[in-house]
Amino acid sequence: MARRRFYVEEVRNGEAELRGDDARHLTRVLRAEAGQQYEISDGQAAYLAAVAEARGDCVLFRVVEPVSSPELPVRLTLLAALFKFDRFEWMIEKVTELGADRIVPMETARSEKGLFAASRKRAERWARIAHEAGQQSRRLRAPEILPAVRFEQALAEVADWHYLLDEAGAPPLLRQIPASLVPHGRVALLLGPEGGWTESERQSATVAGWTPASLGPQVLRAETAGAAAVAILLNAWCV
Repeated sequence: MARRRFYVEEVRNGEAELRGDDARHLTRVLRAEAGQQYEISDGQAAYLAAVAEARGDCVLFRVVEPVSSPELPVRLTLLAALFKFDRFEWMIEKVTELGADRIVPMETARSEKGLFAASRKRAERWARIAHEAGQQSRRLRAPEILPAVRFEQALAEVADWHYLLDEAGAPPLLRQIPASLVPHGRVALLLGPEGGWTESERQSATVAGWTPASLGPQVLRAETAGAAAVAILLNAWCV
């Protein structure tokens, strides 16, 4: 059975502290005791570590040995149109598990009114979802979740490859991935709202250099499309 992994601020002189909700979970739910071993990550490397002391909202670890935790082969930014928050949060969890590096909520022409403003109040919750999903999937670090942007701002995302998910007759995503891939490059993926892109948005994206791509003939929910596309792209770089 895989050991649980926890994120710590830093590892210094072979020691690390875990505080807050994760520490309370360890002490009160998992009943952590001195000598028990878990994995920890400071965002740069992962380690097997033993509990030296566990009390309340603080757990002290002592490093036992480094743990192999290779970096993902590509840095993927998902720019996702805002939709109903319960489903948006499900998507955050799943694309975190799959390996997205950054998640950028986005307002589009057909986004439900009010979600853009309301997203500001969800920032802490979304970061916590990504944090927990990152630990569960034993990533080195959780993805960064940025403040929501307008569609026009999203088009300016800097990346080596840009893909616009579009069900309107676009070629399959797999066919749009180049045969020669640069390791550790940057990929940006635009995910539209439930109502789809407007023709004006499609044209703007094309002019800005985004490549249209589809996930097949089925009509997918936005959160399903986001997770599926992230899985396809990250696996393409793993081959």
